[in-house]
Amino acid sequence: MTQVTKNRELSSPERLQAFTDAVVAIALTLLILPLMESVGELADHDGTTAEWLAEEQYALLGFALSFILIAVFWVHHHKIFHSVKRVDAGLLWLTVGWMFTIVVMPVATSLSTQMESDWAQPLVYIGTLFATSLMLLMARIYLRSHPDLHQMSDDDAVMGIRASFIVSGLFLAALVLSVVIPGAGNWPLLLMLLSEPLQRLDRRRGARSSLKR
Repeated sequence: MTQVTKNRELSSPERLQAFTDAVVAIALTLLILPLMESVGELADHDGTTAEWLAEEQYALLGFALSFILIAVFWVHHHKIFHSVKRVDAGLLWLTVGWMFTIVVMPVATSLSTQMESDWAQPLVYIGTLFATSLMLLMARIYLRSHPDLHQMSDDDAVMGIRASFIVSGLFLAALVLSVVIPGAGNWPLLLMLLSEPLQRLDRRRGARSSLKR
């Protein structure tokens, strides 16, 4: 009886994916709220669109950056769950942890764009991004160690882990730089431009290793 309960599916992948889709959609919507409020405030003082664009240029950039990053995380999470056929307690809680980091993003974005600049802003913003990427990495590692939960080949699982490791490593490097270099702000996130080239290089090395075997 205990073994049956342990192996019982806690939730269908489709239901859990639908829930994460809803969470991501809400997080993306919340990103725009501070900008909506600023429009109302400026309208009360007879401001113009040009004035609003000038005053909120950094907030607009922050909104666009966070929107893109959340969307990219969602795409990668969707790709992972495309191969998932069962959900157990471990995968469920890893997904809940990932969703937690996603809903924190609107707060981290507002702190970076609405508050006076200080040392803690990049720590919170980049730290949240690192946590999100780390949860995806942990989910991939968990799935590889539980092959009964998914339909991925071991090679695909390993490749996904290595790609996620590169992304998490770059976010961690950006986080360290933001701490080591006061005043750097979120500029260390430019390191993420290396993500695709590094993943491409890793895939080539993996292909060469397979050919040698």
